[in-house]
Amino acid sequence: MTTPIGKTRWAIAEGYIPSQSTGGGRAFESHETVCILNAGGADAQISVTVFFADREPAGPYLFTVPARRTRHLRFNDFHTPESIPRDTDYASLIESDMPIVVQHTRLDSRQAELALLTTMAYSED
Repeated sequence: MTTPIGKTRWAIAEGYIPSQSTGGGRAFESHETVCILNAGGADAQISVTVFFADREPAGPYLFTVPARRTRHLRFNDFHTPESIPRDTDYASLIESDMPIVVQHTRLDSRQAELALLTTMAYSED
């Protein structure tokens, strides 16, 4: 692909990581994921800032998505500069130095009947 696709600023207004999960192993752990597509010809440097209702934002969390690749980042795994608290509402801003496409996914496994949702993030440049 010669022409990059996407935008450089994306927002996910909804976020929540349950502290409980059913089942065993990472596959059934309740989680939130930001899915990033970099279809361009250069690596994308990603910065994620997490916003809360009752405190200052956390971040930036810094990542690289290689050219012509996708990367799925679990908010559960964000630890530097701090971990994302469980059972807490949050929102996130994803900024990139290259055009990218962002999608949000949640697996809620607090009950045996798993719930999976996904939605495109909001973007404007």
